[in-house]
Amino acid sequence: MTSRGTFVLAMAGVLFLSGLAFGVKLLTASADTATTAPTCADRTVNAGEKLTSNLVTVNVFNASRRAGLANRVTINLQRNGFLGGEIGNSTSAAKPTRVAILTSDRNDPRVKLVAAQFRDDITYVKPDIKVDSGVTVIVGDDYSGLEKKAPANITAGEAVTMCVPTVQLP
Repeated sequence: MTSRGTFVLAMAGVLFLSGLAFGVKLLTASADTATTAPTCADRTVNAGEKLTSNLVTVNVFNASRRAGLANRVTINLQRNGFLGGEIGNSTSAAKPTRVAILTSDRNDPRVKLVAAQFRDDITYVKPDIKVDSGVTVIVGDDYSGLEKKAPANITAGEAVTMCVPTVQLP
């Protein structure tokens, strides 16, 4: 074996042993348990102020036989400035033919702003499924779409507080 071959073999051995030592160190290291920052910040819109769509999270659930409907509705609402929330098939007892909003307060400005987005008449139903935050919408088989010129904001008739997602920068 030439001196060059011996040198290459020695360097490969050093590289292998270094990688092995680093791997063992990673394998036996303790988990990083640093506290994480909050994922959202409370934001209050007082009565008489403008509530804009970029402060409202909308959860959309599909109660129709049309695959992917909740996802398409969410994408269209996001184009109108809303924050996307949970998406999926509905487990609610509410089975609207068009659109239902699960709410205990029809006068909530967030509910009014979301309701103004739809072409269809809205059915309001007491919530029977748990969703962390936002306005919950259920779409049915006869859902016909969003208004072409839906408002992007509404004057709040009462104060509302919502948790707006934040992005932590490194």
